[in-house]
Amino acid sequence: TLHDEYVDTQYGKVHCIMAGTPRTKCPIILTYHDTGLNHKSCFETLFNHEDMREILRHFPVCHVEAPGQHEEAKTLPASYVYPSMDQLSETLPTVIKHFGVRSVIGLGVGAGAYVLAKFALNHSDMVDGLILININPNAEGLMDSVANKLTEWTQTLPDTIIAHIFGKDEIQTNHDLIATYRHHITATMNQSNVNQFYRSYHSRGALEVERPVPGGSINVRTLKCSTLLVVGDHSPAVDHVVDCNSKLNPTKTTLLKMADCGGLPQVDQPAKVIEAMKYFIQGLGYLSSASMTRLRSRTNSSTSSFDGSRSRSHTNDSQRGRLSSTDKNKQPHDTPMETFNGNSDNQISKSTGVVC
Repeated sequence: TLHDEYVDTQYGKVHCIMAGTPRTKCPIILTYHDTGLNHKSCFETLFNHEDMREILRHFPVCHVEAPGQHEEAKTLPASYVYPSMDQLSETLPTVIKHFGVRSVIGLGVGAGAYVLAKFALNHSDMVDGLILININPNAEGLMDSVANKLTEWTQTLPDTIIAHIFGKDEIQTNHDLIATYRHHITATMNQSNVNQFYRSYHSRGALEVERPVPGGSINVRTLKCSTLLVVGDHSPAVDHVVDCNSKLNPTKTTLLKMADCGGLPQVDQPAKVIEAMKYFIQGLGYLSSASMTRLRSRTNSSTSSFDGSRSRSHTNDSQRGRLSSTDKNKQPHDTPMETFNGNSDNQISKSTGVVC
């Protein structure tokens, strides 16, 4: 069952769509979309995929939409000052408390990934884990700002959003996908509101996270929860995501760089993203293998590279058994490269995790 409501926060009303019924002992999955998108255009393909049913049986999902970004939204009042990225992240504790939830597993894309990461930095007790797609941890540089100004003069807003989400090859070759998303932006979204969210994102500060160094300060500002970073190898965000990986704690961070994949992995290769999500959630201790069918890959490619450490203490040995390390040339403090074979017939032994 789906129900949507507007939650009053200190930065205006936030549109939320809740699927399922929250339970006190288990987290919910909380999603946050990218600029130019809303919960439907960003996440519908992923959550409607048949492989997602297993996760949805155990976890309610709350889709959060940035102010004015829902379908057929009215233009925000002229007196309304659009929230900054930091302020948008501060609406989330209110949303979580509104639904009576203890904690969340965050799933964000682009601007939404940034909002969730900021939220986790400031409210680590409310976040069990993060799945961040296309995250850029940096502020806009001077050259980026100049380029954006020139783009505003020469491109329409839909063109600007398309270039933000998709890679050049994708734009030139996958005409149906681009036409679909261009239609989403122009026909279902309020252009004025989209522009305000886009400008807010491009005015963001740096995440200000720092990779902990063994023997270094224990007060380093970093994400405390387990984090899965996801990006397609043809995405315009690929360098930013790799950079983010280098700034996070390698013992808690995994980078999934998806082969032959464009700007929206959850749309382009949803089965592979869901498979990674299942392993990630099981690693958090919330799903036992008894409650999951054997994970399988329906993609043409049998391997996808996991660029990240699995040395978390709560990742059991049987999970590691399905990951073959290829980090022979690894430099000190570099995150090891691992390969996951999605078609392996190995079974995952029963986890001691909580079954939600």
